[in-house]
Parts: sequence; C-alpha cells; structure tokens
Amino acid sequence: MDSDGDCGSDAGAEWVWVRRPPEAEAVAAAAGWPAAAGDEEARPLKVVFASPARYFTDAAPIGNGRLGAMVWGGVESERLQLNHDTLWTGGPGNYTNPKAPAVLSKVRSLVDNGKYPEATAAAYDLSGDQTQVYQPLGDIDLIFGKHIKHTNYKRELDLHTATVNVAYTVGDVVYSREHFSSNSHQVIATKISANKPGNVSFSVSLTTPLDHKIRITDANEIIMEGSCPGERPHNNASDHPIGIKFCAILYLQTNGANSRVEVLKDKMLKLDGADSVVLLLAAATSFEGPFVKPSRSKLHPMASAFTTLGVARSMSYSQLKAYHMDDYQSLFQRVSLQLSRGSNYQLGENRLGQSAQAGSQDATVSDYAFRIADCTRSAVLNDSVKPTVDRIISFKDNEDPSLVELLFQFGRYLLISCSRPGTQISNLQGIWSNDPSPPWDAAPHPNINLQMNYWPALSCNLSECQEPLFDFIGSLSVNGAKTAKVNYEAGGWVSHQVTDLWAKTSPDAGDPVWALWPMGGPWLATHLWEHYSFTLDKQFLEKTAYPLLEGSASFLLDWLIEGHREYLETNPSTSPEHYFIAPDGKKACVSYSTTMDMSIIREVFSAVVLAADILGKSDTNVVQRIKKALPNLPPVKVARDGTIMEWAQDFQDPEVHHRHVSHLFGLYPGHTMSLEQTPDLCKAVANSLYKRGDEGPGWSTSWKMALWAHLHNSGHAYKMILQLITLVDPKHEVSREGGLYSNLFTAHPPFQIDANFGFPAALSEMLVQSTGTDLYLLPALPRNKWPHGCVKGLKARGGVTVNISWKEGSLHEALLWSGSGQDSIARLHYENRTATISLSSGQVYRFSRDLKCLKTWPL
Repeated sequence: MDSDGDCGSDAGAEWVWVRRPPEAEAVAAAAGWPAAAGDEEARPLKVVFASPARYFTDAAPIGNGRLGAMVWGGVESERLQLNHDTLWTGGPGNYTNPKAPAVLSKVRSLVDNGKYPEATAAAYDLSGDQTQVYQPLGDIDLIFGKHIKHTNYKRELDLHTATVNVAYTVGDVVYSREHFSSNSHQVIATKISANKPGNVSFSVSLTTPLDHKIRITDANEIIMEGSCPGERPHNNASDHPIGIKFCAILYLQTNGANSRVEVLKDKMLKLDGADSVVLLLAAATSFEGPFVKPSRSKLHPMASAFTTLGVARSMSYSQLKAYHMDDYQSLFQRVSLQLSRGSNYQLGENRLGQSAQAGSQDATVSDYAFRIADCTRSAVLNDSVKPTVDRIISFKDNEDPSLVELLFQFGRYLLISCSRPGTQISNLQGIWSNDPSPPWDAAPHPNINLQMNYWPALSCNLSECQEPLFDFIGSLSVNGAKTAKVNYEAGGWVSHQVTDLWAKTSPDAGDPVWALWPMGGPWLATHLWEHYSFTLDKQFLEKTAYPLLEGSASFLLDWLIEGHREYLETNPSTSPEHYFIAPDGKKACVSYSTTMDMSIIREVFSAVVLAADILGKSDTNVVQRIKKALPNLPPVKVARDGTIMEWAQDFQDPEVHHRHVSHLFGLYPGHTMSLEQTPDLCKAVANSLYKRGDEGPGWSTSWKMALWAHLHNSGHAYKMILQLITLVDPKHEVSREGGLYSNLFTAHPPFQIDANFGFPAALSEMLVQSTGTDLYLLPALPRNKWPHGCVKGLKARGGVTVNISWKEGSLHEALLWSGSGQDSIARLHYENRTATISLSSGQVYRFSRDLKCLKTWPL
C-alpha cells in the first residue's frame, strides 16, 4: 500500500484494498461453480460514450447518496453539473385545511347520490398547495482551450468502480480525467493528468443559478456561498422568507515542478504547466431537518464543508479512491448477473459446468475450462465496448443480453449513488437535476414513482439504501398526523400523492384526479413490512416499522365509513390520475372504494395483524378493529369485459391505454392476488394488461414487466424489456412513450429515474419470487432468449439469499442460504415441481434441477 500524505502526490503504487469475495461468490465457489474471476474484464459493466455530452441526458451520473454530479466530458471545456440532496426551495409548511371537513361532507353526500361529476368539481376545494422545488447546486466549469484537435476520444462510466473516465489524444499527448463521488469522505474527486509532464493547463470556476457570492483563497480554493429561494419560484410571497443556505468549496492540488496557478477576476483559477491535478469538491447546507425553518437553522455550511474537505485533503488520491471503491463495492458486488444466448458463450459455459461436475462436488474448475471461457467471451467484450447509444439502437435487432445485464446493474448503481443511510430519499430524478424548475419539481410522487424507486432495494440486495425512506416515512407521520386530524377528523397519519424535502402531507394543488389521494402514506407504509419480511429484523419491526404501520392503519380505520352499501367504503376515492365516464355521460374522477384503495388497505391491515402476532400485540384496540374490518372490505371484482374493475362500479373508461395500472396493485407489489390463490383474478389481470396495452412511460413499462412476471408470462415480460430499451432523442421527445436516453437514464419523457429502479426489480421477479413460505425459481425466464445464465446474490423473503444457474432454458442448480438467525421453512417451486424444504440459518443448501437437496455445508 502507498500511504503518501497529500491528495495530489500519488508517487508510488496504487493504494488498494484487498477485499474478501462477496458472500454470493464465495458460496458459488464452494459449490464448484465457475468463478467470476476476470469477469470485470470479460463482461465489462460500462456505459460508453463516443463523444462529449450535448444534453443533460448524455452526461454520466456519479453520486454518494448526498452529493451528485453529471460529467459532460467535453474536450475544450468540461462541465461537472452538481447537486446536493437537501437543496430545495421553501421551508416547513402548514399541511392542514380547517375548511376541509365541511367540503368532505359535501363531497361524500354527492358521491352517495351518484353525482360523480359534481363530486369531482366540489373536491377541488380539498386540494392544497404545491410542493417546493428541488434546486441544482451549480457547476464546476473547466476551460482547456479553443479549437483543440483531438483523436481517440472515450468517455465511460464503469459500474464496477463507480468512476467516470474521459480520455483523448491531442498531438502526441494522451489526456485523462477520472471522477468519482466518495461516500466515505463526502467529496467529489477529479484527477486530471497527461502522459507527458507539464501538459495539464486549464482555468476552473464554480457557478450556480442560485443567489450566491464567490471568493478565492490561497490561489487553490474557490468558495461559493449562496441560498435557495425561500418560496416556490414565481410565488410572489410578500415576506420573502429566508431559504436554505449552502456552501461549496473546490480545492486544487497541483503536481509538477513548473506548475503555476493564478487568480482571474477574483472568481476563477488559471493553472498552467502541471503534470497532474486533483480537484476536490465538498458541499454542505443549512438544512437541519423537515421541521426546522431555514431562518432558525444553527448549522454553518461553510464550517461543515471545510471540515469535510480537511479530512479528504489529508488523504492521497489513491487512498480516497480505495476507500470509495471499498465502500461502493461492498454493496454493488453482492449481486452478479450473466445472461447468454449465443452458441459460443454457451459452449464455454457448458464446458465450465461439465468440468465442475467431473470431479467431486467441491472440485475446482480446470485451467482449460477457464481458457475456453476466456476465448468464448471475447464476442461479449466486443459488444460491451461499443458506445451504449449504438447498443440501444441495435437492441431491437440483436437483443443483446449483456445490455440487459448492464441496465439491471445500472439501476443498482444509481440506487447506491442516490440513497444511502443518512441522506434524503431518492427524488423523481434521484439526485441529478440541472434545472431550477425541473419537471414536476423533481418532487417525490408516492402514487407509484417514489415506491418504485425503492423496489429493487430488497430483492436486489441493497437493503441499507432503503434507510432514507424509513426516516422520511417517520417525518411524514409527524406532519401527516396533523393533516389527518384537521382535514379528515381522523386519527393516525396520512400522506397524499406528492411530497418534498419538508415532508409535505397535504393534498397537491389542482385537479382531484391526482391531488385527492390519501393512499400515498399507506402505500409507503407497506415498505416497512416488506423490509421485515425480507430481513426478519425483529428490532426494526418493533422499533421502527410497527408504530408507523399502526399509525397508518389507524387513519385507514377512521377513513373507512359504513356508507349506504353492504361493505365498508372509502369516500371520496380516486384511481390515480385516471378519469371515468359517469352514468350521465360526463367525465369524473371522484367516486368510492376504488380497487387500488381497497388493495392498499388490505395490504396495510394484513401487515399490522401479522406484525402484531410476532410482537405479541394482537390484543390491542387497533388490531381488534382491523380484524373486524377486514371481512367487510369489498372484494376485487371482474368487469363485464373480463378485466379487473378499476372502480367500485363498472364505469366506462375514456382512456383504455392509460399509463397507470393501479387496479392491479394486488398482484404486484401487493400480495392479495396470485396464480395459486386467485387464478380467476389473475386471468382478469392478464385481460386488463392486454386492454391497457404495452405502450407507456418508462415506469409504466417496468411495472407491467413485473406484473407479467407474476403471471409467469415470460414472453410478455420480455416484450416489456424490448419496449423499454428504445432510444429517446432529447430533441424530439414524445411524452409518455418511455425509452432510454444515451446515458441509460429512463424516460417518461422527460427524464424520470423511477423506471431505472423498476427495471432491476422486475427482472429479479422474472428470476426469483417469494412469499415468505414459498420460493419460486425462474418463474418467468424467457428461455428462448436467455437459455443460459447465472444470477448470484438475489434476496427472497424469509432472510434467504439465492444463487441460480440454468442451462438450455432449464434450471441447472440453485444455492439457498439464510443468515437471518432464524430457520426458514418453505416450499421450493420450479415449473410444476414443488419440494418442502427447511433452511437452517448459517447453512448453504444445494438443490438440483429436480429440487433434490444434493449437499449442505456451513456458510
């Protein structure tokens, strides 16, 4: 190891960690499976660009959960567009409406009398205020010169290392830049170098669209201080409240005997003749939590940024990078995925499998097998180094499985990069936004989008990344208790269809078709139970999950009313963002007891009953009320045309291809419908999906992919992959058509990050599904598309980790183990075969294609 002292002087060997292999790889190796050694070279997970970015969605994202950047990769000038997760307009709001109960009574009466268009019109008075707006931090702008003639340009985001690299040649000098955002040290680090001494020269500045001032110290530091607007833009507030303050500090460490730095115009640094340069950026804000006004914050952004920078400056660049990679790879390397359909690669994989079987079950793989694998993987390498935009364009023709792998792992990369313990939740764009007025304010939308952001956290083995969501739900429960009490005269807590940094819980402004939806909080609460069902963390269930679930259920118990029909009702009720045609022929959105309302309520109530049983709380008043209410909830109904009814009545649908599939929630992500338990309803789900059609925004495509997977329809699940992997031209976006940008960001359009997370979640559901008692292997594998493959490290309910390999379209072997500290008893399913299994904690179980347990050994 090279432990040289300061950040720029890496004279010596690279400073690297030697890590233990990830658990899933170690288990696979113990089973004699082909090793993944060399896989980073053989199957590089890189987003590759052949030119600098022209648009935001051509740039490459990096992030540490809190501090993000988009690397544009220009030659004459470089732009690192910066974000900080707590930079929002405004401050804590009043999320109550004392006039709402009277309006609520009026709306309920109109609904009871079947006057749905009138109820819709009246419900506008239940709407609240708009959210606050996510703001960009600014840019690091680097100017290298004008009219630079260059060759051999390459820019790539390496998912194995979470670094962006830019390289090009000018004359006989090769220039390179490397960028990463360190979670360990909370800085963005950039190293700029050339292969010949004295050739690194540029000017650098910090800019921001926000109110700010800039000063320079010691010719190697740029300090930018500023503040966000204290209210929404164009809000015309008379008092002009103080907004969140921020500070960003850019530090330069130069190397080279003849390097010179000078200050230009008191706001820019000009560097000449260096061998290499390291830039470090630290940033902090005055945000002290969602309940503290910016004017009352006791935090000092500049002091915080300097403290952070001081620690990072004491490290060498290679040390910073080693800590960064160790932190990142401890999460990223938990899951590996290989999909293959080519005969060359299949040959290599079969040889590998045969050599492992030829000896004992613990046999190591022969050198010959590795040589075969290396040769046959060269075809994969050729595809992997092509510009990603070309791979997206050609996917319709070649259906390259390695691009599916890349998109799967890119989603995991983004979640690691934008949601870490102690940060804010991933917003509508993760943490990446370059616009002070971003689409939909970049605000989290809990009527599908926020939830989808966290769908891969559990199944794709990134449970820590969900912690910000649980912190946020805790904040919602505080504000939401006030909203529930004042607006609805109800107990517990509530939240609606959109929220923001300040944990807004009141309805949005405007049309009730989106604004009037008090199921955002309950849907989020289901994630608490899911976390327990995957991890079996009883302390989390008791201390964090149960109080929030109980509070959500308390609201729902009060929200449900007797009504004038045979079941308990929700009134008013909407199906997210979707109108119907009322019996009088007019459009309306407000009625009663929509299918999604009831599906979410069943999910929350069931979670509370199960959790209470585990925690010994079954005798409480809330649980008794739930047990009384559950049999009186209306069942899911099938419409005349054989589809799932979206509303309590079989209303005419004016938009049959609507993007939301809210009424199918019970199949996924809910659990109230399944092929085994409710086959007739699943038939109606399939009819509903056919009726809705395949087209829609990216998040809709990902959701449909997961739904088809739960219907075990591999062909249609795969069809949704084809639907998503379509190139979007940022110059000619067509709203709601979905697709991918050149940097693999998913599109509504415009850019929304939700489908980037929905995709890996849905793909994992094609490979593994679980209920806690039942585990399904390869339930929706498109065997003719990926006849050979291997996935390692996926998670299942019950604290189980899963490795699966398959060959010629059929299961080859599965390895299951649990480290939860609890034994799991379950049924294992593959195709039409079922085996009853018992998994003891700390033991690995090896199953054959016919679900026989071949061997067990200690983890």
